[in-house]
Amino acid sequence: MAQTNPNAINVNDPGLITLVNKLQDVFTTVGVQNPIDLPQIVVVGSQSSGKSSVLENIVGRDFLPRGTGIVTRRPLVLQLINREAPKNLVEGVANSEGGDKQANSAEWGEFLHVPGEKFYDFNKIRDEIVKETESKTGKNAGISPAPINLRIFSPNVLTLTLVDLPGLTKVPVGDQPRDIEKQIKDMVLKQISKPNAIILAVTAANTDLANSDGLKLAREVDPEGQRTIGVLTKVDLMDDGTDVVDILAGRIIPLRLGYVPVVNRGQRDIENKKAISHALEHEKNFFENHKAYRNKSSYCGTPYLARKLNLILMMHIKQTLPDIKARISGSLAKYTAELQTLGDSILGNPANIVLNIITEFSQDFRTVLEGNNAELSSVELSGGARIAFVYHELYSNGIKAVDPFDHVKDIDIRYYLYNSSGSSPALFVGTMAFELIVKQQIKRLEEPSLKCVSLIYDELVRILGQLVNKPTFRRYPLLKEKLHAVVVSFFKKSMEPTNKLVRDLVAMEACYVNTGHPDFLNGHRAMAIVNEKHQALKPVQVDPKTGKPLPLSAQPPRSASPVLDGSGGENSGFFGSFFASKNKKKMAAMEAPPPSLKASGTLSEKESQEVEVIKLLISSYFNIVRRTMIDMVPKAIMLNLVEHSKEDMQRELLEQMYRTHELDDLLKESDFTVKRRKECQQMVESLSRASEIVSQVQ
Repeated sequence: MAQTNPNAINVNDPGLITLVNKLQDVFTTVGVQNPIDLPQIVVVGSQSSGKSSVLENIVGRDFLPRGTGIVTRRPLVLQLINREAPKNLVEGVANSEGGDKQANSAEWGEFLHVPGEKFYDFNKIRDEIVKETESKTGKNAGISPAPINLRIFSPNVLTLTLVDLPGLTKVPVGDQPRDIEKQIKDMVLKQISKPNAIILAVTAANTDLANSDGLKLAREVDPEGQRTIGVLTKVDLMDDGTDVVDILAGRIIPLRLGYVPVVNRGQRDIENKKAISHALEHEKNFFENHKAYRNKSSYCGTPYLARKLNLILMMHIKQTLPDIKARISGSLAKYTAELQTLGDSILGNPANIVLNIITEFSQDFRTVLEGNNAELSSVELSGGARIAFVYHELYSNGIKAVDPFDHVKDIDIRYYLYNSSGSSPALFVGTMAFELIVKQQIKRLEEPSLKCVSLIYDELVRILGQLVNKPTFRRYPLLKEKLHAVVVSFFKKSMEPTNKLVRDLVAMEACYVNTGHPDFLNGHRAMAIVNEKHQALKPVQVDPKTGKPLPLSAQPPRSASPVLDGSGGENSGFFGSFFASKNKKKMAAMEAPPPSLKASGTLSEKESQEVEVIKLLISSYFNIVRRTMIDMVPKAIMLNLVEHSKEDMQRELLEQMYRTHELDDLLKESDFTVKRRKECQQMVESLSRASEIVSQVQ
């Protein structure tokens, strides 16, 4: 037969509320924010709605601060715990309102911020609430979201948990902050927005229900009224002939949990210190004798409200308990894992720790570059893949975009041709002009090639940044800073030989033009291509008798020297403008050439052909060099920068960081790590205790 836990709580047991109270206490005691949305009843309403009187009637004691303006300035988590009265107390004494310790030994209050101290005098409970409130907010009218946890043990209460919040206000009064309305509203919304919160909306019955501040806020987060219960106060102050029967029937603003009308003490009753027991008796008589309520008096008044809230809360806890268990388990696993990543605060041998971190970092660096890391991204390129992108997309396209004729026009080539032939006009296309132009264009490849080196450096620094953001380095900020500086310096040192090698590659290509390259279009082939092109553009001469094209041999010969032939036109050729055929005297004068002798005529047919030949040769050779650079520059960068970093990174780190006198300083933990470890330890402790508590439920 299976054994049962003697401390187990059945889901139908009212002890479920006590269980949730214990969970609330667990997180509050250690001072961490509760990660679990626990079921609780949150009381909301305007300052004049009678919230405090409702709570005091439920407790049966005067214990809340009174006064003008905002009295409740911090959330009050009120845990009511039912306990049996000691047998030695007389029935009449047990309900006494006095301060005698024997009379009050059946009920007392305890604050979580004053562990171990019992408050038998409820006036002192009020004083302690005021004192603790002012410790956070000062004596002005400011508010604070930090809760005050109060437990009241009494045979006269039903086990219940209520959260009392500051009353909603409209206009700042006195020294209240200008934005006090927004502050209070934000605080209330934060509490009632939690799905597991039951909203207790308190409204004065002698005001228009549609203007109820509490109901307005409740409907913002619970528009269907599924988890809101309405409390109608000041029912006894309504005008003659009016009642709240329509509201109770759900004909005005329906709520699934309904409404409960109550009668509280008036201001004069409070000033005259009218006993709450007498006020409750008056409330009972009011509903039993009022013509509108006497038929339903058992569903009115504070005792019924307390029973209803107890049942609602117990059933709500029962429904949400599986989810609470799952959340506690999930949060415990999450914080336990984070605590493991933060590591133990007790360090081992500093030398071993630094050595392990350097070794792990170097291995991770190699792994990321090679693409062997387990955390491969499925949404973007990373690591070595980004380097490949720089080589084969950015650099390759950048080199291909360099046009050798961007900076060299046809007219410029014309000058090169004439200048390179010296005093004797060239019989063939000038080799000197071709080499001079192509070398100039090859040197233009140096800039994008060095840019490629810079981009790869940036990618290596990017990888470094990703690796030093791991928890290990967040834990040791000085170690992270030192390692980052050493690695960046190492990259920069590697940049020098890499840049030199890339410059040398460009210089090698510009130094020697290999016209014997097997892929190079030689001069004869270039001239043949240009001639074929020009022949195709010439008009075809036909035999006037037959109408058929004449063979090339039968066509009349063209002038071999259009520049020197007078039939070429006045402005044709390089020197055309200096020999005006109409001015014979000027031609005969043979004036001295001007200081700056520039071309003034258009290109002749011969010059056009020569320029085209040069351009073909330049394009052919420049394409060869481009292909060579696209192939060789990435290899140079890999050799002197990337592979060098992979192979020598660990050695460099050990040389620069593995120094005995610096190890302790490098392993000094960050304030964030120390603080976060403490928070995680507290959270794990709290969640472990919470897990033990919920495991008692069968």
